[in-house]
Amino acid sequence: MGLSLKKELIKYLSEFITENKRQKIEKVLASRTKYITVALEDIYQPQNASAVVRTCECLGIQEIYVIENKNKYEINPDVVVGASKWVDIIKFNRYGERNTTHCIEHLKNKGYRIVATSPHLDGYTPENVPIDCKLALLFGTEETGLTEEAIANADITLRIPQYGFTESYNLSVSAAICLYTISKRLRNSSLKWTLKEEEKLEIQLKWIKKILKRAEVLEREFLNRKRG
Repeated sequence: MGLSLKKELIKYLSEFITENKRQKIEKVLASRTKYITVALEDIYQPQNASAVVRTCECLGIQEIYVIENKNKYEINPDVVVGASKWVDIIKFNRYGERNTTHCIEHLKNKGYRIVATSPHLDGYTPENVPIDCKLALLFGTEETGLTEEAIANADITLRIPQYGFTESYNLSVSAAICLYTISKRLRNSSLKWTLKEEEKLEIQLKWIKKILKRAEVLEREFLNRKRG
């Protein structure tokens, strides 16, 4: 569907939702970004992964990548509280495939700098990690962290400073600290971190369809009128 037709469809479908919802969509969309993303490798506790999804949505991060080599991620509805409805979760889970490598290659091809997070590696912190290009933050399992494959394919590493006896932060807490700090730096910068027009239209249309119960019927009626 071309941009012009998509704009017309959005305008048409928007007539069937309230003004408050229209304004809310536009406001949230203006703060959405794909400049930062997250890749979760083999997370086996659904509450932790779901907490990361919720954090990403709250911070305006549109895409989350899930790598399933051994563990399958299932959304925990009590933790995610609807956040997964508004973000895009992309899974790499082909049986027998090197899903970690394939996900990282996919992200690099999209222009992301791959950041391996680990408390055991010297590297940048959320306060000084370079944000001059798009960042994909990799987080590993709750007990063992990222695999050697993930670390070997990363461009840089990142750790969160610690001052206590405990070995590491909880996974969802680590993600929240990193994403909030980097997101705040990004939004205070002059970098172009917002979505492109085509991306905004695609997401706006998707969100409107999620709100409207009769979205498919209304879209079909609209397209039929345009054809004839």
